[in-house]
Amino acid sequence: MDNATLETVHMTAYSVMENHKHEVFSVFLLLYVTTITLNSLLISVIYQNKELHAPMNVFTCMLSINEIYGSSAMLPAVLALILSKTHEVPLRWCMAQVYFLHTYASGEFSILALMGYDRYVAICYPLHYHTIMSTSKMLKLIVFIGLYPLIVFGCLYSLTIQLRFCGNVIPKLYCVNMELVKNSCLNPQYISIVGLVFIFILIVPHVVMILFSYVQISRVCRKLSKESQYNALKTCIPHLISFFNYTIGSLFEIIQSRFQMTHVALETRIFLSLYFIITPPIINPIVYGLGTHLVRAHILKLFLPRKLAKAVTAAY
Repeated sequence: MDNATLETVHMTAYSVMENHKHEVFSVFLLLYVTTITLNSLLISVIYQNKELHAPMNVFTCMLSINEIYGSSAMLPAVLALILSKTHEVPLRWCMAQVYFLHTYASGEFSILALMGYDRYVAICYPLHYHTIMSTSKMLKLIVFIGLYPLIVFGCLYSLTIQLRFCGNVIPKLYCVNMELVKNSCLNPQYISIVGLVFIFILIVPHVVMILFSYVQISRVCRKLSKESQYNALKTCIPHLISFFNYTIGSLFEIIQSRFQMTHVALETRIFLSLYFIITPPIINPIVYGLGTHLVRAHILKLFLPRKLAKAVTAAY
């Protein structure tokens, strides 16, 4: 069986949901609506208020856009397949989802690295921040961060779409590159090694940049007063929460794709595989919306009377 005859891919993980598919459908629908609502609200508030157009908030919008993109690449398809009787998808659709999900995943690390760099400049070079993070520099960084994952993963993806397939089973709720490669007629070990190289290129430079940024921030903070240390580190907390949360979720997915995990209950594997696509898109807009003083103030104005919003903002 090759690409000429293989037309569908069977997603076996949906079998565990068969007896409760309507309840599971409702949960996933709620998660998707929540993700779209929270991220759209954050983008709208930042876009409509010029005083929020600082680089960090612009990068926060990028993060939210990427999370809407990633969630939309998976959750509508999951909703459709939960109610499907066959749990099969066209091969071409599966390949498209592979590209969307992997560019979302690598894009998330790219944006988090950019946000870490912003914190590094803001804390280590506060007097030169607006010069270093000028509008032209910010636009160049946005374009680079936007194109980097698309191009780099595109190189690996170009190898995947040329494969011939002898199997059509993926033990997940969605298509990922490594599971698709395991169904190829070639020795998957070769593609696996190539995939690891691309994972290294896509992820490691960004993680190194983030770690470097916080090492330098820690070095500078040691020279500051306690109050200044607190104020500096407070601006880093939302980013650190996002970074560690997403890194943990990504590790769950990478480990499952690369190692034999049949000894782990299927329900547990499904939950862990969904963590990177469900948890960050819900947590991040809450963290950045409520954890950033100016953004929080504008969000509260939408839902509370003006005087009460000011009182709450002043109290926290």
